[in-house]
Amino acid sequence: MKKISYISLLLFVLSGCSSFSDGYDARLSQFSYPFKVQNFKLKTQKQDLEMAYMDLNSESKDVAVLLHGKNFSGFYWERIANDLVKKGYRVVIPDQIGFGKSSKPKFYQYSFTQLALNTKKLLDHLGINLYTVVAHSMGGMLAITMSDSFKESIKKVVLINPIGLEDYSKYVKYKDPAFFFNIERNKTAEKIRSYQKKFYYDGKWSLAYEKLVIPFARQIEGPDWERVAWNNALTYGPIFTENIIDKLKRSEVPIRMILGTRDRTGPGRNWKKDGVKHLLGQYHLMKKRLERYNKNIRVVNLKGLGHLPHFEDYKTFSKHFNKFL
Repeated sequence: MKKISYISLLLFVLSGCSSFSDGYDARLSQFSYPFKVQNFKLKTQKQDLEMAYMDLNSESKDVAVLLHGKNFSGFYWERIANDLVKKGYRVVIPDQIGFGKSSKPKFYQYSFTQLALNTKKLLDHLGINLYTVVAHSMGGMLAITMSDSFKESIKKVVLINPIGLEDYSKYVKYKDPAFFFNIERNKTAEKIRSYQKKFYYDGKWSLAYEKLVIPFARQIEGPDWERVAWNNALTYGPIFTENIIDKLKRSEVPIRMILGTRDRTGPGRNWKKDGVKHLLGQYHLMKKRLERYNKNIRVVNLKGLGHLPHFEDYKTFSKHFNKFL
């Protein structure tokens, strides 16, 4: 029985891959997303780019916009998206420029303000004027920026282990994009897997987690890896230079956070400024500080869970997620 279950799960993992044996291109054209993908033509920074997105249950007036993290793209929202549709939501899931199935420009000045504007243009194109934002990891920095820039359009923000809850520029040395490009271009599938296993899943691994690695690991072997790696490098810039804390403090939009307290994601911990002793990514200590920032912020801690609580323990996660909705 165990062997049969393992084979079934393996087939499930591989089901999103139309051509598992070959490397994937910059737009992940060989990798199947769980829902129909459309493209929004976007003129930005003197370039004609395309922003890929999924749009479910488009007749509903209640809208949820799901924003992915840095090491992910829109496909990993499948389970949450299905549950939101069952609750009657229209669900829009964009891949940001530089990520997933969206364009990978040769050069782009990445900022969360720019990505927020791109997302707003997509929603305007779809005729969506009021929505709830759900975001994970780096997507949380984008969501908070959107709530600051377009507060009149956002009903509520629900964040799942967002990064940016510390001002990294205060603790971390600035690095040229070439520094990150060197790291990215030397990645391997095993390095991606080992990083996530250590920092996301407390040393554990499963084929369900493997499915999140496949598209990015296959791009390493594809023809466009240099272009993908360069965009990956450029998107570190806003993480280390934009202070999200100030936006949290002045937010007029209700912000709800679900934090797996085992998470220790701390961007830049390996190149902190001289003399800095502050420990980055201590999610188990953040709740009181965050709620003191602003009366509109509420935080729930999920003990024993890490950076992806919605993958580690969906039952526990969804109980709190549904309350916040």
